Amino acid sequence: MERMVLEMKNPFHKPVMVKEVINLLRPRPNGIYVDATLGLGGHTEAILEWSYSRTKVIGFDRDSEALSLAKNRLSRFGSQVVFVNENFSQIDRVLKELGIDRVDGIVADLGMSSFQIEGSGRGFSFLRDEPLDMRMDPSLSFTARDLVNEMDEEELSKILRVYGEERWAKKISREIVKSRREKPIETALQLAEIVSGAIPKKFHPPGIHPATRTFQALRISVNNELGNLEVFLEKAVSTLSVGGRIVVISFHSLEDRLVKNAFRELASPCICPPEMPRCGCGKKGVLKILTRFPLRPSVEEIRENPRARSAKLRGGERIQHGSGGSFQEEVEFR
Repeated sequence: MERMVLEMKNPFHKPVMVKEVINLLRPRPNGIYVDATLGLGGHTEAILEWSYSRTKVIGFDRDSEALSLAKNRLSRFGSQVVFVNENFSQIDRVLKELGIDRVDGIVADLGMSSFQIEGSGRGFSFLRDEPLDMRMDPSLSFTARDLVNEMDEEELSKILRVYGEERWAKKISREIVKSRREKPIETALQLAEIVSGAIPKKFHPPGIHPATRTFQALRISVNNELGNLEVFLEKAVSTLSVGGRIVVISFHSLEDRLVKNAFRELASPCICPPEMPRCGCGKKGVLKILTRFPLRPSVEEIRENPRARSAKLRGGERIQHGSGGSFQEEVEFR
């Protein structure tokens, strides 16, 4: 409780790429929007301030502590915000339970919230001496500690290689197994030191901590982030009204690849062989791609918020069946 009170006294961090989100999402008065990753509520706050009128936002977050902080931040909007303590992969079920058939827009910021890194005490940061947890949803039973202390070397190496794209996965896994034989690996700082020691100093990546990829891989595995994202992307566009828009911000190549491929398939789902002169499968696109290439944060934003440096934003618009393919829309930023 003390940790949460301290966090609420601090200024809330500005959400990543908020200007780009608003210009693509184009929130309108009396619309219904989904913030699929509510976090501390920054994007929801921007949507409600921009639209002025009785716009409603359904805010999802699997982290009950972060949800409590967002409620505090957004309290002035009253019933305009519906807080949902669920994973965004359940978007279709939750909207149905709320009696909502279609929404006018969806935003998903796939990065960790400032609270999770700085205030949750769950070992998301390799710079803090915190229990090695990494659960975004505290009700999950399996933690990062369980992974590094119980998984065999080969499985651990695969997780680091696939989810962290870590070239030193085998050596790091070997050092983790060696260290845990002497004593269990209990804290984030302890793990970070093991990883740093496993990678030769001359190969430490410039500008980022050498444990960054390992922590990313463990966090993704513990929270099933890529699996949940894939399910969410399959369901989200079907909840949009025609003309409704979806905006997704990712922070590493695995996420961005999933978003790019999902949007591409929804825009042109034809499964005919390339050699066929015309489509014979009859499948129609339901999404117009608004960003042929991902938008990136401005130099000014990166200067103010270094965590934004790896952000990539992609957007799409729900269309009538067969009313158009993908294209690049020029977005005029206000």
